[in-house]
Amino acid sequence: MIVVAGEALIDLVPQGAGALAALTPALGGGPYNTAVALGRLGSPTAFCSRVSRDPFGEALLERLRESGVDVSAVQRGPEPTSLAVATLDEGGSAAYSFYVEGTADRLFTVPQGLPEGTRAVSFGTCSLVLEPGASAYEELLREASGRGLFTALDPNVRTGLIADPDAYRARFRSWLPSVTLLKLSAEDAEWLGGTPREWLEAGPAAVVVTHGGDGLTAFVREPGGVDSVYVAPGEKVDVVDTIGAGDTVNAALLHGLAARDALSAAALTGLGPEGWQRLLRFAARAAAVTCSRAGAEPPYAAELTGA
Repeated sequence: MIVVAGEALIDLVPQGAGALAALTPALGGGPYNTAVALGRLGSPTAFCSRVSRDPFGEALLERLRESGVDVSAVQRGPEPTSLAVATLDEGGSAAYSFYVEGTADRLFTVPQGLPEGTRAVSFGTCSLVLEPGASAYEELLREASGRGLFTALDPNVRTGLIADPDAYRARFRSWLPSVTLLKLSAEDAEWLGGTPREWLEAGPAAVVVTHGGDGLTAFVREPGGVDSVYVAPGEKVDVVDTIGAGDTVNAALLHGLAARDALSAAALTGLGPEGWQRLLRFAARAAAVTCSRAGAEPPYAAELTGA
């Protein structure tokens, strides 16, 4: 079982140009998209969050169930669902502004336990910024790591939510000793500062950096202090938008590792060149499918081969 912990929200996606373009609601949130993608790929998956009882919250849970995701660990509350207003540039890349005051997902509390059979827990995005829930997710990250579970982190930086960038960067570095796999975009890596080697030295067994359509790079900590670097090209596709692409990469990496029984730090360092190439190419292929259609619509297993 892979547990994905973090926010579920509604993306409001413009259907044209200009500030007054019509907005279409879409189910989203980085961790939410990751859970949906994992479920569609066929990995046993559970979602751990706090979701509103409003109609948006009901729709969010229904899509998880339809994707085969266990929602028994989801907390519920009367507060409204968070909203993220997307703005798309000419290349389909999305930027967001957020409406998150008093919303359900930021009131998440540490659960008494995780679903039976949990092997890995994935974290990221707004849930690690917005208090008081951010501290609860951080505590869950440290608890999971302390229990020897595989932990994955995608900071998926949303600068509009970060009041003190330096404090957030320091907090990010404090998470790394509890992280097995760090995945982040090249843009996030530049904003956070530091290098993959520095991050590896802080704790993760592997760091995967995404470069949009140019592919992915994995930096892997090897025994003896020599790091390996593996590169896979992007898959060429007509891009509709990039919403959910990074979340699909998260899911594909976790799914591929689970399929190889490689959800451990030791297994990451033991994949070798062929294993990492296959894994990265699979993730690139999955993300390309998501980019080829509007919104966060990750692929099903039948649409991909070579996990």
